[in-house]
Amino acid sequence: MQNNNYADADEKLEVFNCKNKAKIDIYVEPNYLESQSQFGNYAFSYKVYMENVGDSMAQVIARHWIITDAHNQVHEIKGLGVVGEQPILQIGQKYEYSSTTVLPTTTGTMKGTYLCITESGDLFAADIPEFLLALPRVLH
Repeated sequence: MQNNNYADADEKLEVFNCKNKAKIDIYVEPNYLESQSQFGNYAFSYKVYMENVGDSMAQVIARHWIITDAHNQVHEIKGLGVVGEQPILQIGQKYEYSSTTVLPTTTGTMKGTYLCITESGDLFAADIPEFLLALPRVLH
């Protein structure tokens, strides 16, 4: 697969036309990292699980994360691939990776989108469902 310029891919993320039923299911499992946190800098890891449940091979080519802290301050991260890779998922194949983020508040949320491309060159978005980042026992 050929890598596209991310700026071009980002523009296409808003308007895409996928002729097949490409689909990647995504589940995220967050975890507070107490040993790497201090007041005003709260570290969280998150493990992303992906599964290609569509009818075509798919490659993750770019990511767009939206991170919101408890003060409604939004930080967006855009870039190529995930953790330095642009994984290719065959039909039924699973992929997982771990990463981290730091918040200035004890709670926040993350959500986003992966821009993917099929073997036939169709672009599609795989939504990353919103998930909560929170210190244990902060929320009731």
